[in-house]
Amino acid sequence: MVSLVKSMTGDHPARPVLVLSNKADAGGLQKAADLGVPTDAISHKDFAERGDFDAALTARLAAAQADIVCLAGFMRIFTPAFTEHWAGRMLNIHPSLLPKHKGLHTHARAIEAGDTLHGCSVHSVTAELDGGPVLGQAKIQIQPGDTGESLAARVLPLEHQLYPAVLRRFAAGDLTPLMIDATG
Repeated sequence: MVSLVKSMTGDHPARPVLVLSNKADAGGLQKAADLGVPTDAISHKDFAERGDFDAALTARLAAAQADIVCLAGFMRIFTPAFTEHWAGRMLNIHPSLLPKHKGLHTHARAIEAGDTLHGCSVHSVTAELDGGPVLGQAKIQIQPGDTGESLAARVLPLEHQLYPAVLRRFAAGDLTPLMIDATG
């Protein structure tokens, strides 16, 4: 989130209007506030139905006049109504080379699978978990002796490079996938 916010300056076609979390104690809220971005938290625990939580999110995003929703560490599965409402306007970053290793624990799963390459993907969000069209990927070699933790640490800088670059292109209307090869 910090990389995205910091990238949206100068001639960038987007500006941050809100950082929203489902956890009031999320560290990103203070970081966003420190960067001058409005923040809010809506706890999913306050809603008996997922759809009601998603409706509250949509209402808050609409009040902030958000045009694009960028997910970063928002670990909730949305209802089809939410994903349909934001269709074509919502991005997510995922720590694997999609379509491989959807869901959780991607770094350890890539090692366990014997993959030689790993990385991250930015994709358009659809109702299918980690299943929307890929708009960018960055890849690295898995090294002998890598652990899930060491691999995650090597992928993180690529996430901070890829996501802002894809957002810039996306906000300008360019849906051409951006591929970064950091294997060399």
